[in-house]
Amino acid sequence: MRKLALATALLALTLTQLDGQTQTPRTTPATPKPQGGGGRIAGHPNFNGLWQAMTEANWDILAHNARPGPAPFGALFSEPAGVGIVEGNEIPYQPWAAEKQKENFKNRWTSDPEAKCYMPGVPRATYMPFPFQIIQGNNEIIIAYPFASASRILHMTDVGESPADAWMGWSRAKWEGDALVVNVTNQIEDTWFDRAGNFHSEQLIVSERYTPMGDNVIQYEATMTDPKVFTRPWKISLPLYRRLDKNAQFLEFKCVPFSEELIYGNLRKK
Repeated sequence: MRKLALATALLALTLTQLDGQTQTPRTTPATPKPQGGGGRIAGHPNFNGLWQAMTEANWDILAHNARPGPAPFGALFSEPAGVGIVEGNEIPYQPWAAEKQKENFKNRWTSDPEAKCYMPGVPRATYMPFPFQIIQGNNEIIIAYPFASASRILHMTDVGESPADAWMGWSRAKWEGDALVVNVTNQIEDTWFDRAGNFHSEQLIVSERYTPMGDNVIQYEATMTDPKVFTRPWKISLPLYRRLDKNAQFLEFKCVPFSEELIYGNLRKK
């Protein structure tokens, strides 16, 4: 399995050169120091490093009991209970969308975009059970996710509108004090919020906020607006933790080979 530590370092170097800096690239190495992060970059919090959510939200962003997995695997692949990350524990679906969510849930073992190795979109990429890496420059911030080799650029300068819709959308960011605020548009509709079938349309706008709560904790918030699917905006919130374990690394999770039978198995010659 190929590791991306070298690619990460090269990306960080590129960001520094684009910023017109001559200093040593400011990035957390693939193996974080035990004392964690800290410090500032150009007057802003240092978010460089590996981060991970500790939540059951990828199974269901709402509060939920433990659920069985697909038969006949017994307790294998069963779903853990979770307290949820949605404020008010309610997603304000329009009536037609609430019915579609139920249908999604019923067919989730084969219909979930995660099962098909599709890029997870925003905000789901943030709370999947994988660490993700932030590489912070002055004019651009890159976030890389292991699942399906997804990544996105947070543009800190005016880059205009997105040239096209994309799996991970179009992210434009700014600093509000110490909080990093990101507006994500132009996501395609073929991603879900979780394995429970919670979904959106191509009109989804995600307003993210990354607020430092210390050197090694970020409070993450995201507000979803989609007038095609929901009756009003709604919000999720959860903490993100910097990975401090000795051998923490960004590793690939190339899942396309795992999904080929699910997607193309029906095309096999009988």
